[in-house]
This record gives sequence, C-alpha cells and structure tokens, in this order.
Amino acid sequence: MFRISQTQLKILEECPRKFQHSYLELLATTASPEHKEKLTWGSHFHLLMQQRELGLPIEFIIQQDPEMGRCVAAFINTAPEIFADSANSDQIFRQAEHPRTLIFQDYLFTVIYDLLIAEPNAAQIIDWKTYPRPQKSKWVAESWQTRLYLYVLVESSDYSPEQVSMTYWFVQLRGEEPPQKLTFSYSQTEHDRTKQDLTNLLQQLTDWRQRYTEGGEFFPQVEIGSNRCDSCQFATRCNRTQDTRVSSPNFLAETPANWLPNLAIIEEMSI
Repeated sequence: MFRISQTQLKILEECPRKFQHSYLELLATTASPEHKEKLTWGSHFHLLMQQRELGLPIEFIIQQDPEMGRCVAAFINTAPEIFADSANSDQIFRQAEHPRTLIFQDYLFTVIYDLLIAEPNAAQIIDWKTYPRPQKSKWVAESWQTRLYLYVLVESSDYSPEQVSMTYWFVQLRGEEPPQKLTFSYSQTEHDRTKQDLTNLLQQLTDWRQRYTEGGEFFPQVEIGSNRCDSCQFATRCNRTQDTRVSSPNFLAETPANWLPNLAIIEEMSI
C-alpha cells in the first residue's frame, strides 16, 4: 500500500514529474544551510512542546537557547488556554505528536497532529509553525495540510465536520510582535469537496503510476512557462534550466516577462 502525506499531495498537484523524481525514484534533494537551520529550530520547538505536554522538564533546554526560551515564554503567555489545566480533564483527551492513519483508494494517509485536544463534543487540531504568518489566510485554508488533517480526523472519529477545527500558531517571534494564529472551522460541504478532490487526484496518481511502471511513461510536467521550475532542484534533470528554456523555439512565446525567480516568495517549508 502506497503511503501518502500532505506534502506528497501538494507536490503531486503542483508538479507530477517532481512527485515521480522524489517519491518513485527516491532522488535525493538538498537544502541550503539557512533552510536546514530553520528546520532544526522547528524540530527543537516541536520537541519542547511535546516534552512539556508529557510533563517533562524543559528548563535546561531553554537555558541553552535563550531565543527559543523567549519564544516559548511568549507563546505560553499569549495562549494560556492551550496549557491551562482543565477541571474536567478526565473528559478531555490531549496528546502531542498524535498520529492517525486512513486508508483511501488503496492509499494510506498518515498525519501527525502537533497537539490534539478532544472533548466530548468538539476537537481541536493545533499545529506549530516557525515561519511568519502568511498574508493571505486563504492560502493556508486551501493547503493540503489543513484539508487533509481535518478530513482524516472526521473520517477516523465520531465527530461531525462542524465539531472539529484546526489552529495554526506562528510561534517564532518577529521583533516585539507576539505569536499569531489562524483558526479554521470545518463543514460538511468542505468535507465532501475534499473527498472529491482526493478521489480525482488519486485516480490520476494511480493511472500515472501504472503507466510509469508498465510502460516507462514519465509523469506529466508543469507548463514550461511556470515559475515553479526556477526554484526546483530537478530543473536540470527535467531540461528546464534557464539555458535550455532560452534555447527552446517556443520560449519567448511561452514565458511571461517576469519569469525570473522571485526569491521573496520561494517557500521555506511546506504547509
């Protein structure tokens, strides 16, 4: 059974050929030192939150990283409701790094909630993000992480869509600005839409995998004029580098005037 995550869904939707290189051919990818540093910081923050939820001491770790300690303290001060002891704790399920799986069309979805708080009539998925809050919340609402996490929770529990929500906390401080959050409620309409979109996308994936396995046919590529190729590590392998694109007879006709990569919008982490 093929395991699939929200990151894989995102890549599959954006560029099927990149999905092929990454998850069928298992080609290695590289990250810049700056990106690796951000990933390490994020991993440490997640670990701290998990240890705190388990009742383990975190003071020593915070002392080793004052900036991390400042972010943790600001987060706890901004969102005390997340960490407050409940009088009805026996009726509330809380777990950090909570895993869930769901089989869908012979694919196995795997999700891990940074924190799940489940009460008798409502459940909250909480996710820590260590990059700035996006300017447009619609981008986050339409991300596969938001859609898949909510979908899997409803499908693997007795909650109705209207009883679940997902909140992102953007915890790394930017100057004096406190941590910010984005909360998304859910509905039966959204649930049905996600199910239909997953059905269509995975049917395509099954077809592409079959053609690739049986006939060696490669997955489709994005349009040559797409800015996605400019920041992709597989641009050379796909013959989509600047030199090869310029030499293409259709390059000028297919490429917009602002085709050069905009470094300000290249994403640092998937959401």
